[in-house]
Amino acid sequence: MTQVDHLTDLTWRTSSFTEDGGSNGGTCMQAAALPDGRVAVRNSNAPDAGVVLFTRAEMAAWVKGVKAGEFDDLI
Repeated sequence: MTQVDHLTDLTWRTSSFTEDGGSNGGTCMQAAALPDGRVAVRNSNAPDAGVVLFTRAEMAAWVKGVKAGEFDDLI
């Protein structure tokens, strides 16, 4: 994880599948494109806790895996 101090001016995208309410007060992840081409991902419930950074290739592989159902057992 990296500190988010220098990432506050990014445009964060929130999933349209965000769950409102619930025992966690809503669950969501957010993603933002960085100027250097990487993608930052964070927990919207704790935006100051840190971010995970991915290259575009890593993010593409993740999205392909999600679409293919490779992580369905985790939910």
